[in-house]
Amino acid sequence: MPNYSTEELIQYVYQETSPEKTQALEKALENDWNLKEKLGALKDSMQQLDTVITSPREQSITAILNYAKRTSVVEQP
Repeated sequence: MPNYSTEELIQYVYQETSPEKTQALEKALENDWNLKEKLGALKDSMQQLDTVITSPREQSITAILNYAKRTSVVEQP
């Protein structure tokens, strides 16, 4: 039975694996309790991360854009 990496499991969760790899991974999940547990922990972590990450405040975005305007160099042709 192949050993799947965390990167491959992430690709699986985001549906970025080939149909063949998806099928092989799903078959492995049926029989490999450790792999199933690893995938579950990864999904839980991803859900928790979604609740932690927030967008920057509008004030921060505006300050960054204003700074970029002030410090950008305009090239002359």
